Amino acid sequence: MSIPPPPHGPSQEPPVPPGQHPAAPGQGPYAPPQFTYGGQPGFAPYGLYGPYGPRPPAAVNGLAVAALVFGVLCVVPAVGLVLGLVALWQIKRRGERGRGMAIAGTVLSSLGLALWAVALATGAVAGFWEDVKDATRSGGVLTLAEGDCFDSPGGLEGWTVDVDRMPCARPHNGEVFAVVMLPDGRYPGEDGLTDTAEERCYDLQDTYVMDTWALPAEVDVYYLLPSRQSWNVGDREITCIFFGEDARGTLTGSLRRDATTLDPHQLAYLEAVGELNPVLGDAPGMEYPDEDLTDDREWSGRVEKALTEQVRLLRAHTWPAGAERELADLVAQLDKARAEWGKAADAADAGAYYQHEAKGWELIDPLESVTAREALGLATTPPAYEERPERDTGGGELKV
Repeated sequence: MSIPPPPHGPSQEPPVPPGQHPAAPGQGPYAPPQFTYGGQPGFAPYGLYGPYGPRPPAAVNGLAVAALVFGVLCVVPAVGLVLGLVALWQIKRRGERGRGMAIAGTVLSSLGLALWAVALATGAVAGFWEDVKDATRSGGVLTLAEGDCFDSPGGLEGWTVDVDRMPCARPHNGEVFAVVMLPDGRYPGEDGLTDTAEERCYDLQDTYVMDTWALPAEVDVYYLLPSRQSWNVGDREITCIFFGEDARGTLTGSLRRDATTLDPHQLAYLEAVGELNPVLGDAPGMEYPDEDLTDDREWSGRVEKALTEQVRLLRAHTWPAGAERELADLVAQLDKARAEWGKAADAADAGAYYQHEAKGWELIDPLESVTAREALGLATTPPAYEERPERDTGGGELKV
């Protein structure tokens, strides 16, 4: 509904005749205050109100809003600071609202500008920005995931940010076999990250490649660590990699050998083998005999226990007709080895211990399993393990 304006302007009272003074309402002739409108003194048009009526709220300064946004986001702090200062000047001059937003934007932008200045002085921003640009390219190291194959023309020494990701069927020299997620917290330092990587990556390689005989001799374990700059923006990944130490393109096909690529018989065999290998890798490693054989006996007992479980698993599985005989022969061999390691664990002196230990090693020689592996379609070339240290019994008669 539209309401017409009053007949005499914004007040119901008639104008005061010339020469008279306005009076308060109810005390004689009264005239509302005059306004300057359109450059001429007179009464305000309908819809504008003066001291005796409400006025529309002042507009919010647009630059104040922009200054607050720039201050919160801290994307370009210098712009946010300038916008905030200009907004404060305009608000004071025009009577607009938004002073609080302008002040907040100015303060936040000032803090952001100070932080950027410190980062630039230390070179952190420049280094981090280059890392981000390189890593976000197609094929950057931050995009690598478990199972990815890639080629790194410059190797993996020192700082590495750029790799060429490609299908595993094509020649390449690297494959990611695990990604380890680290907890939040302070940057552990390069040494701390290296210790964690060596422990976790070497443990996880046997999960990805259960048949270690299938690993080429030129392949070794590498790992990519977060830099201090990438850690500060949330990078918490250690990338574990199989990498060919020779020139580009030494590998063809994936190195993965787990439940996703093995048949049930191969998987059963490798699971049984997995009972023994970790224990053998934890040998005391004594170069010379010690009259106190406590550690050796304890370790030999663990070897016997692992062999007992390995024999049980191999006997429990139903093997294909073409591999039954070979697996039966291997089980008989391992059963003899189990007995020798048990005698070593119970040996009364160093001489008896080393005699049984030597026989135990002979019976678990990797070459004894080649026939069974061939029958199952597994790799038949043993890895090049380091030589076991020779043990001098003191009398010069026993070397193992």
